[in-house]
Amino acid sequence: MEFNNKELTAELLRLADTDVKRCIQCGRCSGSCPMGDKMDLLPSRMVWELLNGRSEEILAAKSPWVCLSCMACEQRCPKGVSPCAIMEAARLVNIRQQGGNRLNAETLENYPADMPQQALVAAFRKYNK
Repeated sequence: MEFNNKELTAELLRLADTDVKRCIQCGRCSGSCPMGDKMDLLPSRMVWELLNGRSEEILAAKSPWVCLSCMACEQRCPKGVSPCAIMEAARLVNIRQQGGNRLNAETLENYPADMPQQALVAAFRKYNK
């Protein structure tokens, strides 16, 4: 699954499902990130890159793989933007470009019968977007 830059930006925005246009670049997300000193692109920069359609930089960054998904960035944002969702979207796009991270009905044949239904619904929501 190869995308051009415009399609890639649209896919990241769809998967992240956060309104990056609301970002005021205050830097609170980056300041609250416990892994900020290990990232090549801070959370505020990830939002800026996506807002400006620079998706290749997001996918090339190491930041999505360093992100702890602790949601501290989202909690501190005064506008409700979720850099963590962008990090997750970047991870999903990277993995999907490699041909993995898809869930279908055949995959479920190997799951135990006593698996909670909530886990199955959550997995379908995450992996079938």
